[in-house]
Amino acid sequence: MRKRPEFESERERVQAGEIRFAIVGCGHIAGKHLEAIQQAEGAALAALCDPNLTRVSALAESWNVPAYAGMAEMLDREPDIDAVCICTPSGLHAELAIAAARAGKHLVIEKPLALCAEEAESIGEAAAAAGVKATVVHPNRYRPAIRHLKEALDRKMFGKLSHVNATVRWNRSQAYYDQAAWRGTVAMDGGVLMNQGIHSLDLLLWLFGPVAEVRSWVDTRIRNMEAEDTAIAALKFANGTLGVVEACTTVYEHNLEESLAVFGENGYVLIGGRTANWIKAWNCVKMPDEEIGRIMAEVEADPYGVPGHERIIADMVEAIRTGREPAVTLEEGARAVRLAWDIVRNGR
Repeated sequence: MRKRPEFESERERVQAGEIRFAIVGCGHIAGKHLEAIQQAEGAALAALCDPNLTRVSALAESWNVPAYAGMAEMLDREPDIDAVCICTPSGLHAELAIAAARAGKHLVIEKPLALCAEEAESIGEAAAAAGVKATVVHPNRYRPAIRHLKEALDRKMFGKLSHVNATVRWNRSQAYYDQAAWRGTVAMDGGVLMNQGIHSLDLLLWLFGPVAEVRSWVDTRIRNMEAEDTAIAALKFANGTLGVVEACTTVYEHNLEESLAVFGENGYVLIGGRTANWIKAWNCVKMPDEEIGRIMAEVEADPYGVPGHERIIADMVEAIRTGREPAVTLEEGARAVRLAWDIVRNGR
């Protein structure tokens, strides 16, 4: 790890961009946060926290930082922590985020922000009252293909849109759900929409605006779990655009595809692959062939770009340093939660 520079004052440290992060929850997703903190300029790892002492101690030793079983003790004993990454099961996000905010710590919260609208709103209220910055991890916004699509939509290149389509046709085996008692539960994990499909819902809201009407069907068709493993929804956006969402974890026996399709009066775009990183089709009468060719060549050469988690950590460093809001706001995270909840509630 990089050696931490020394500063004469806390203000000097923050202005210089030395923002110290702690990670709460050291399961699989914590690895992406560790890598992002290591790579992002101005970020440093200060501590790790997980009730599984064997796991957190081994990880902390490899990263040369202290380990804690509880967040309260960590924040009490490590006062130089600036921001906390919440990487626990989703059902714990609200409790931990609110406690960290009240302790004066900025927040990076894994998706979904919470498992219901009320908890999401409580996190927002706590962050606002404490005056801390907070963001939600929606890294798919930073995929090169998605960034190019966003730019084209902002330029109105496709004109009036007729409809859009988002699919998540993935596999999560029964063994995946059986590996931990909280997986697939309504209280701690949610189903395919809150867990896997939440990124697609965030993209739909970010790209096309708020949803005015939802009609849906959700069910637990194949997996032995409490929440849904399959969801189908028809959406009507506030601007009149129609949308379809299809999400499942029941595809046999590997992930098949994740896609986003956009259809307008001037053309269409299909972004797909096993993950929605590749441009499968781009046809737009308002864009020169040379521009379309350049976009497709850039994405083909580097479909992943800078990892989204790294972009989110770097954005939080800059937000804390300058006082601006993070690029992905709590309200945007809450909108995705509300849409997922509306689909489930209307579809049962």
